Amino acid sequence: MFYNYSGDTMKKRKLKKSVYITFTIIVLFALTMVLFLQNQNKNNVDKSKEVVNQNDIEDNDEKLKEKRLSLFAVGDILIHESVYKDAYENGTYNFHKMFTEVEPIIKKYDLKFCNQESTIGGSALGISGYPSFNSPDEIGDEIVNLGFNLISLANNHVFDKGEDAVKYSISYWKSKDVITAGSYSSIDERNKVNVYEKNGIKYAFLAYTTLSNRKASNDYLLNMYSADKAKKDIEAVKDQVDVIIVSMHWGVEDTNIPTESQRQIAEYLSSLGVNIIIGHHPHVVQPVEFIDNTLVIYSLGNFISNQLSISLNNGIGLMVGVDIVKDENGIRLENLYKELTLAYADNSTNFKVIPFSKLNNDLLSNYENVNEKYMKIVNGE
Repeated sequence: MFYNYSGDTMKKRKLKKSVYITFTIIVLFALTMVLFLQNQNKNNVDKSKEVVNQNDIEDNDEKLKEKRLSLFAVGDILIHESVYKDAYENGTYNFHKMFTEVEPIIKKYDLKFCNQESTIGGSALGISGYPSFNSPDEIGDEIVNLGFNLISLANNHVFDKGEDAVKYSISYWKSKDVITAGSYSSIDERNKVNVYEKNGIKYAFLAYTTLSNRKASNDYLLNMYSADKAKKDIEAVKDQVDVIIVSMHWGVEDTNIPTESQRQIAEYLSSLGVNIIIGHHPHVVQPVEFIDNTLVIYSLGNFISNQLSISLNNGIGLMVGVDIVKDENGIRLENLYKELTLAYADNSTNFKVIPFSKLNNDLLSNYENVNEKYMKIVNGE
């Protein structure tokens, strides 16, 4: 019998070769996949690092980015009988026509301050003017309509119509989207210094008066100034805010020169870390100056009143604007804006607040010379 050993051998060799090739291909594929996955993981890690680094850059950029908050301030809103009678029409009071010339200026700012000198005490007590003021709700409505959102309620006329009027005033303002200070409904409310924030800047708003026409039965309906009280309030909040704004009802009526007491209080508040002091009560304008880094407005005069009938001095008010800027170096104040206003009236009618930039000689004779004279007072010259 004859056996073909060589054929079997050839088949076996071919099979071994095929297995070897297949094994080699598998190994090479496996190595390729390992290298690919390693490279892919490296790319993912690198991309992850890139994302983290980009986030770090964005966080740093956000920290370094300037934050700005603009503040605008006017003086006394003092609603004499002739003023609210001029606003009366069709069974209600409409004050809007008195402010159309200044409205565009007011609207430019974030925070808008005024001193509500004549208490809004409710019509049940009788609307009245000097010497015991009680203003209609509609003047408050117009203040809100104009955009005023920082309202000082601390002044010497707060108790003109008694405590019921004060409580009505507090309730009225609580119904509005505004921030008030200087008159409170409880001692706990008075002792709580609130922190507010706008445009990334935290601030506190405080209001005091150094005088009152009548004594209160408690210490919270009217926030009377004392050095100890101010220090306690400021120290309670200074580490929580970037800016402290203090409203001060102080000084002597009808004088354009700050008293020694005003200057001492201003220096003291500055030493406590107050950034902006807004003064009123004299019913005439007084200087605007800096004490170190504190902006001090000693008196803004009257915004709306009938005191032009007393003298031109009492008919002139002041608008002040400033930008509060926060960056990595802290807080600074810039772009200080100062413009006089005239609480215009024609024989105690047709009341209108007019910026000096919109005046003419028909409205106020020699208005340019008047502007120069009173801006020297404002600039402390």
